[in-house]
Amino acid sequence: MDSTPINTNSTVTTPAQNKSMGKADFEEKEYHTLLTIIYTAVLIIGTASFSITLYFMKLRTSSSTSIAVINLIFAHLIFLLTVPFRIYYHVTGHWRIGMAFCKVVSSMVHIHMYISFGIYVVILITRLLVFYRNSEQLASPRRIYPQVASAVVWLIVLTIVTCIITLTYGNSNKERETVYNHQQCFKFGNDLNHISRVINYVVSTLFITVAILLTGLQANVLWLLYRKHHQCCTVQQEFGAQQKSLNFALIMVVCFIPYHIFRLYYLQHPELQNLNEVFLSLTTFNCVDMLTFFGRRTLLVCFPGKAI
Repeated sequence: MDSTPINTNSTVTTPAQNKSMGKADFEEKEYHTLLTIIYTAVLIIGTASFSITLYFMKLRTSSSTSIAVINLIFAHLIFLLTVPFRIYYHVTGHWRIGMAFCKVVSSMVHIHMYISFGIYVVILITRLLVFYRNSEQLASPRRIYPQVASAVVWLIVLTIVTCIITLTYGNSNKERETVYNHQQCFKFGNDLNHISRVINYVVSTLFITVAILLTGLQANVLWLLYRKHHQCCTVQQEFGAQQKSLNFALIMVVCFIPYHIFRLYYLQHPELQNLNEVFLSLTTFNCVDMLTFFGRRTLLVCFPGKAI
């Protein structure tokens, strides 16, 4: 009597498992599609904002604000150069450029966010000091302060973020297997150890607190100027300058706070790393900051001949 050998190593998937695998695959496709749309929009808007900013910077004189703007332009430019690689990955669903470059591209979105945040803080504090000290000459003789502050922001962010990304992300065996076997990138949720979580808790809390505090102070400045000048406030140069500062504060609130609020939850639920990447991608829309900074002149460039 012939006997058929039984393969004990074979695995049989149940209908429930097949349904779960299909759902996970569908969610992964949604994840890549959504991020492709977001980063494509960021690349288009960011490039337009960068071009318009360069046009206007030719007409501006040196000041503490223009120094900060130049730093923002440089931060946006470096980040935008890495966006096509993110789009390529989310379109193809595979990463074939190596783990080292994956870390570089992954770190740039964080470096961009932290540097932008630091420069926003420098701009807002400088404008607040000008207002509360009631001195129009504060920014001129002490122009070196914003330069030093910007340099410190770059040094701190580049040092800390680079060390964390290089020494922590992608170093576990599980993460290396994910990258090399499945050709995936930006999947570092399993590398969040206790120290990384503590650092992230502190940073996210700091972001939320500082953004809300500076937004409140900037809104108070505009309210005081409105009470002082009433209907004539819109023609006051000081009011216009403080209004641009409020735009930076609102960009921090809209682009950065939602991500950091969610991150406080994500740190205890690393399985939500796809959703965390979506929230992180939304922070990159701060590339529109220059469009709000130049205000009506942006519309004049985009729509020449129109009465605005």
